[in-house]
Amino acid sequence: MVSLLKPGALYFALVFGAGFALGVLRVLWLVPLVGERWAELMEMPVMLVVIALAARWIVRRFVPASAAQRLVIGVFALALLLTAEFTLVLGVRGLTLGEYFATRDPVSGTVYYVMLGVFAVMPLLVARR
Repeated sequence: MVSLLKPGALYFALVFGAGFALGVLRVLWLVPLVGERWAELMEMPVMLVVIALAARWIVRRFVPASAAQRLVIGVFALALLLTAEFTLVLGVRGLTLGEYFATRDPVSGTVYYVMLGVFAVMPLLVARR
């Protein structure tokens, strides 16, 4: 189990780093042009590619043998992502958890929640051939 923490942490770091960089670009340039909902929706396909590439690289690099191991990597990475999001975003924005969910756009927020699920299962889906 401990051997799965390293690939899970690395998967989290790759996706979180790309998401952070894209988030800065989204907030500074896209939101003023198209609004928050559309900016978030435009970012999602890029993040899907990042998630797929990162998961594929992790699976190829660390060669988790079983589907259960690949799923553990994804779920651990999701736990790290949610911890970082709730700690950093809520701390910086000064929101409670309830306020955070209440302020999410119903459309882009729903897509975001689906993407979290995709993030968790992607190492399972990109099994090494």
